[in-house]
Amino acid sequence: MAAVPPDLDVTSEPAATPSRSDAARGRRWWLPVAVIAALALLGGLAATVLPHRGKDAPQWSGPQPGAGGGSAAPSMPVPTTEASIPAAAAPAFLPVIDYGPAPKGFPADPDPQSTTRLGEGLHPTARVAAYDAPGGKPRAFLAPTISGVQLTMPIVQRRAGWAAVLLPSVNRTIAWVPPGGWDTVTLRDLVVVERRSHKLTWLRDDQAVNTWRVTLGEAATPTPLGRTFVLGRSRLAGKVYADTDVFALGAIPDFPGKVPAGLRGAHTGIHTWYTDATLGQNVSNGCIRLTRSGQRQLLAELISGTEVVVVDR
Repeated sequence: MAAVPPDLDVTSEPAATPSRSDAARGRRWWLPVAVIAALALLGGLAATVLPHRGKDAPQWSGPQPGAGGGSAAPSMPVPTTEASIPAAAAPAFLPVIDYGPAPKGFPADPDPQSTTRLGEGLHPTARVAAYDAPGGKPRAFLAPTISGVQLTMPIVQRRAGWAAVLLPSVNRTIAWVPPGGWDTVTLRDLVVVERRSHKLTWLRDDQAVNTWRVTLGEAATPTPLGRTFVLGRSRLAGKVYADTDVFALGAIPDFPGKVPAGLRGAHTGIHTWYTDATLGQNVSNGCIRLTRSGQRQLLAELISGTEVVVVDR
């Protein structure tokens, strides 16, 4: 988690204006600078973009669209036909999941390396309890927002009216939410990061849109594997961050003890950096870095709740 180089002049400039964002829909997903400042320091140096468009569109080895071409339908979990399972009352003293480490006791993600797009997100419209199983033990509450940012979590499974979602502030972990107190959001996008090849691919409706080469975490602080999602974004103007906003992910460092004390509690992020000198290397403290042009393209297109999968290939 590299500190801001002291010789760089950090200046404020207008941030990029997204063309397809939650803000345009009247939603709030800007993280306070105080919350995300540490996140943006998690990385090392940025990567250089390798744009592909038109006839040179990237070849994607993950899920393919149907033989008929065009946009594929969202890969939404299919509800089961089981009878409704009642939810035990949640004690009022349970913690509310926030930007800090999530409470323990929740189950592991059943398929953390899957690159099949999760096409539906869950947004709490009121404070709802999160359980370790349908009809199981309540472990915490989920609020409509985290640090003022609207919370949307990809839905992994459905059962008897319950929905299993990827949890924020913890890695490769899900929680079950009973019916009521939440809405669903369509998630068209998927970001796949390949650790060995240092490649980030952005897909929409299961079609590869663009690919960039990226810089990832060093051996002591690797970029966490598994499924996570875009939690929010923040303005961090200045030359250090190439005057470009930062995505905060739900993921956190796998080895928090390796993180400098001043940065502990930070989340993994996707953002650019002031140099493209370390293309394809593992030199960051876990963050995913790409060039300014690539980051700005993603900022203009991705919404809160967008699934991000880091795979070991």
